[in-house]
Amino acid sequence: MNDAWRILLVDDDPVFTATLAHALRRRGHEVESAHEPTGALALARHFLPDAAVLDLKLEEASGLGLIEPLRDLRGDMRILLLTGYASIATAVEAIKLGATHYLPKPADADEILAALGRAGGDAEVATPEEPMSVDRLEWEHIQKVLAEHDNNISATARALKMHRRTLQRKLMKKPVKE
Repeated sequence: MNDAWRILLVDDDPVFTATLAHALRRRGHEVESAHEPTGALALARHFLPDAAVLDLKLEEASGLGLIEPLRDLRGDMRILLLTGYASIATAVEAIKLGATHYLPKPADADEILAALGRAGGDAEVATPEEPMSVDRLEWEHIQKVLAEHDNNISATARALKMHRRTLQRKLMKKPVKE
C-alpha cells in the first residue's frame, strides 16, 4: 500500500467518526465515512478505498456483514474491525470473513494505521499471565453463541436458556475485563 491511503470509516457514532477522520486526514490520508452498512457499500463502490475501518456494532447491524462485500469490491483492501465490545468469537469471525485485523476500542489513529499496515500476525504477542475471570468467560460464551445465531438476540437467548431481556441487559454492558 502506498503512503497516503484512501480509508473508509464506518461507525454509527458521528463524533468518533469525525474525530478519527480528522486525525487520519492530518496524517495525510484521504478519508470518507458512513454511519450504516448500505451507505457504506454505496460509498465504497465510488471511493474504492485501500482500507476500511469498521465498527462491530452499527445500530441494529453488524460490521461483520460488511467484510465480504468490501473484500469483493477490492480483494487487496485492508479491513480492520474496531469495537468497544471485543470478544474472541467476534475476532475469530472477523478474521475468517477476511478482516486484516481486529482492535478493541479505544484505539487511536496511530494504532489503527499500525494495524492496517501490518501484513501478518505477531508470534511474539504476549500471552496472559492469568486465566480469564468467570465473568469474562460468560461474556465470551455469550458472544460465541450470538455469532453462531447471526446476532439474533431471540435465538441466542433460547440457545442459552436465558430470558431475552436478561440477555439484552448483559449485552448492553461493556465487556468484562480479562
